[in-house]
Amino acid sequence: MTKFSDLPLGPEILKALDKIGYQTATEVQAVTMPYILEGKDLIALAQTGSGKTAACSIPICHKVDVSRPVIQALVIVPTRELAMQYATEVHRVGGMKGVKTFAIMGGEDASIQRAKLKSGVHVLVATPGRLIDFIYNRDIELDQVETVILDEADEMLSMGFYEDLDFIIQCLIHEHQTLLFSATMPKEISKIAKQHMKDPEELVLQRKEPSPDQIDHRFLYCTHQQRTIDLADKIRELQPKQAIIFCHSRIQVEKVAKDLKSEIKGVDYLHAGMSQQVRTVVTNKFRQGKIRLLVATDVVSRGLDFSDVTHVFIYQLSDDPYIYIHRAGRTGRYDKKGIVITLVTKRELHSLTKVLQLLKQEAKWIGEPPKEGEGERGPPKRTARGRAPSRKGPPRNKS
Repeated sequence: MTKFSDLPLGPEILKALDKIGYQTATEVQAVTMPYILEGKDLIALAQTGSGKTAACSIPICHKVDVSRPVIQALVIVPTRELAMQYATEVHRVGGMKGVKTFAIMGGEDASIQRAKLKSGVHVLVATPGRLIDFIYNRDIELDQVETVILDEADEMLSMGFYEDLDFIIQCLIHEHQTLLFSATMPKEISKIAKQHMKDPEELVLQRKEPSPDQIDHRFLYCTHQQRTIDLADKIRELQPKQAIIFCHSRIQVEKVAKDLKSEIKGVDYLHAGMSQQVRTVVTNKFRQGKIRLLVATDVVSRGLDFSDVTHVFIYQLSDDPYIYIHRAGRTGRYDKKGIVITLVTKRELHSLTKVLQLLKQEAKWIGEPPKEGEGERGPPKRTARGRAPSRKGPPRNKS
């Protein structure tokens, strides 16, 4: 067990950590921070909820020279919510020392962001698109950056940001440290490492099981028409302290939230189609406990730290089982117990099979399970003209 006081950190950082309540490092923090403090390049494969944000924030705040009002650390993240969370954590850790941090992202006034940068920022957090806009317009100076952090790298790559990341790193032509954190290791990450990193340490800090033992996975078989009713009944029965309800699309989020609001108090929703100002307000209210039930797309399934979430409800399963793992990871954080309840219709039984294979578990059904063989797809029926009817899948997931 590693205590932060055992690490070579400055007194202002240790004092801030004590005030926050950080005493003992998580495994990810204990293993990665010595490499970061030594200035080595690093690739760390670690699951969500393992303390990656603090693992980076603490050493970079220690390394910042506050007498130099220039960007010394650059953190690149996939979403606006994660950018705000990162900036908040850096401020908490480095505020006593005088570390100035700021987040730039799309959806907010670029002129205000330019003015803030001119006033002096030590740690810049950015989403790829807005950062590239600033680079193209020469609104930002990165020649003093000593550490670059790519967090949730696999998520950024899945969102189509490979060329953007490659361009950003190529703009940093001087010698610097690169830290890459990811839950998985797609081939694009290996390509980035080979092209832009210098003898990186590779650390695999993932659990052998895809989901921690403290998360209880339950499934409720229902009809499509009954799904919202069953969801509301289960919420009333369990009375979760705080819960996230994951939906498949923005339209579904708004409909489910509207239906739940008519019956249950403390409901709000979040998706990427909302303005950044509204998204920030909703996220902060949820963290403060002012919202009990948050209906959302996968915009909140990666990286965001909501430590009081006791339950996750999955309204509609994705066909990608790893999306289930990321959604489930919003509860059971920091060794707390969590419950994930997934509503499964006949149409989604084939997706459930993939999830159970990944979890290496049998399905724990709430109530009656589906009948044996139900949901298996036989050959499509033929129409009178001999053509198979089209089989449309669910709408594309837009966070």
